[in-house]
Amino acid sequence: MSRRYFGSESGAGAGYAWSGNRKAGSGTMEILESVPATRIHIRLEFTKPFKALNPTTFTFRPVPGGTEVTWLMTGENKGLGRVFALFMHMDKMVGADFERGLAALASTVAAGKS
Repeated sequence: MSRRYFGSESGAGAGYAWSGNRKAGSGTMEILESVPATRIHIRLEFTKPFKALNPTTFTFRPVPGGTEVTWLMTGENKGLGRVFALFMHMDKMVGADFERGLAALASTVAAGKS
């Protein structure tokens, strides 16, 4: 998969574009808002295999012993994506990816604390 970074180095305006095989597809991701220790809002746009715009937000809330992270991805199903959504259960399709992403985030945070 190829990646191209653009914009700011971090925070609002930082982003990257990717292009890969059929499973990875292609698209862009850009941070629109970053509120330290509270929220990160991202514009996630897929261009292949289906065009889709999926606003994504990570929210962080202090809890005893750590931080609760909520990962929310929204969007509309249009065109072929709408037909696809009729037959596919999105939680089953991307849920494992979300779990791996959250586990990687937890590992990165733990490594930074040691």
